[in-house]
Amino acid sequence: MIEATGHGAGYFERVFDHRFVPTPHAIGAWAADEQHFSPVAGLVVHEIERTRASEGRPALPMGRISFDILGRIALEEFDVHVEIVRPGRTIELVQATVVIAGRAVVTARAWYLADLDTAAVAGGEPATLAGPESASPWPMGSVWPGGYVASLDIRQVGMPSAGRATAWASTSVDLVVGERAGSLASFLALVDTANGIGVLQDPTKWMFPNLDLTIHLYRQPEGGWTGLDTTVTFGSTGQGLTSTILHDVHGPVGCAQQILTVRPLPEAAGLTS
Repeated sequence: MIEATGHGAGYFERVFDHRFVPTPHAIGAWAADEQHFSPVAGLVVHEIERTRASEGRPALPMGRISFDILGRIALEEFDVHVEIVRPGRTIELVQATVVIAGRAVVTARAWYLADLDTAAVAGGEPATLAGPESASPWPMGSVWPGGYVASLDIRQVGMPSAGRATAWASTSVDLVVGERAGSLASFLALVDTANGIGVLQDPTKWMFPNLDLTIHLYRQPEGGWTGLDTTVTFGSTGQGLTSTILHDVHGPVGCAQQILTVRPLPEAAGLTS
């Protein structure tokens, strides 16, 4: 059982250089003995940034990061290993792996691209969302359990419908106890929340966890809010897709995609069989 240590509010505590313990704030929505992937993703970005800085890598903006969830992320101590796969002054590829009890449970690959002045040709962005200050608070805990969901401040923009929702997400919980995460890690730590804000089916009857998360950015996000303009689609053969346009308080910054495995919960399947 993971218990709070009293050192401060955070999703994780660093116990060694690259080893962490999740706190109750990291508990997932599908099971009480699992971690929610969203803060794990933010922590991976935090560790990638720490590694690049410690090795004196060029200060490049991240253009894409893709995560593959290889298995259950148990609510246990874990390590994050970071490797510079393709070093470069203008383009760099970094890989990270989350390991629990000797088994890889998450892998990530991040592309960093040259920081150039292309303001003269910038364009094609979607419309900017109404800001969080004008949005309505939504108790996400009324739909989903877990410490992670309980840690969030969710503000809905407009009226949601089945498979379609727009919301702002923020949290007062630090990523790592006693550490200040950068704007990018803090922003990306909330992106995986998208799969829970625009539910297409009742999560007490259907499971639709995501197996991956791929984020593309054409501007580096700023501020303490992550805007999620989300659409969820279920196919007819057990696959689904959550697609999100990402915003910060200044406007759109990129997009995210999550592939879903859609299946009835065993209890629900038994009732209908």
